[in-house]
Amino acid sequence: MVDTSSSQFIVEGFSLLGVSIFLIVLRIVARWVMVGWKNFQADDYLMVLAGVVYSMETAAAYAVVDWYHGLANSSMTDEQRASLSPDSDEYHWRVGGSKVQVIGWSLYVTTLWLLKVCMSVFYSRLTDGLPFMRIRILISYVSIAVTYVVVLVVILAGCHPMHKNWQIYPNPGNGCQPAVAKLHIYFTVILNVITDIELMSIPIPMLAKAKMRWREKARLLVLFSGGLFVMTAGILRCALILTGGSRSAAEGAAWARRESFVAVAVGNFPMIYPLVRRLARKAGLIVSQGSSRDYPRQTQSQSALQSQSRKKNSYPLVSRKNNEWSALDDELVSLDTGRTEPATHVTAKSDWDKHDVKDQGPGIQVVSETIIERS
Repeated sequence: MVDTSSSQFIVEGFSLLGVSIFLIVLRIVARWVMVGWKNFQADDYLMVLAGVVYSMETAAAYAVVDWYHGLANSSMTDEQRASLSPDSDEYHWRVGGSKVQVIGWSLYVTTLWLLKVCMSVFYSRLTDGLPFMRIRILISYVSIAVTYVVVLVVILAGCHPMHKNWQIYPNPGNGCQPAVAKLHIYFTVILNVITDIELMSIPIPMLAKAKMRWREKARLLVLFSGGLFVMTAGILRCALILTGGSRSAAEGAAWARRESFVAVAVGNFPMIYPLVRRLARKAGLIVSQGSSRDYPRQTQSQSALQSQSRKKNSYPLVSRKNNEWSALDDELVSLDTGRTEPATHVTAKSDWDKHDVKDQGPGIQVVSETIIERS
């Protein structure tokens, strides 16, 4: 029989898992509608794997609370350790709970880092063809791989030999108490925050300098700043474990699951957003503004000045090679270069056609401009 708090924990855990699975399924549907099955990418498949690992993490958290009553080999005095009989139920619960804590930590880290890989793959598509972003994407892949190995080694090899992770007597020390091990907590939260900041630094500067209405920009900045919520959940988890006392094992399992849920949601929202936007537009909730813009005629000098300003102050959001930003926000995300007079001395209709952004296909295009100046 589980008590009320344990029952609430179980209901919350499986509710979050259900919502996460729903978001992953919705992501798959959105990707199928927007790009088709044949154009699925590595992150689409990795997200399914992350969902499987998150399900296992939820099962481990359930075992900690329901099977082992939220107990582990921590929060015990030396007298309690010495007097606890190996034949008692509590001894069995503490040993079993400690073993599951090691498994739970490993699954928790694997879930978060799989989701980081998904975001890196997504960003690599967004920036495909932009040479100055290749090194940033490469750094993200390397940092994710290295930090994952470091954290996993700390969890699995930080206490040696392994069986000390569930030792009751004598006291194995904080480093061998997986529910509250400070080494696990600090390494995980610090490297988690560092990699999240590194990932957010890829799209946000590009969006900040993009030419679009401030409301549109703000909406997308919020969409790509979801890592802040993940970092907040991770820091809260760290603080609550360190101050949880006898409930540290249960609190750690609960907050690991909550943080993973937030990470799953954040990782899927950018993929679901295009479908939601398309449905909202069809329902008349959003009025498309991309197809009815007026293109003011400008002088040659104005065109040259605007071109120079754009080169200095604006990032191209995508290259000619893909239309991922276009798929992300349909007509909303656009490099607002406008239709300006070609920088030539003869302005013919053919010149306009060559420089017309909307004739170059869907998505955001990088337009080469030549400025001719009189000496």
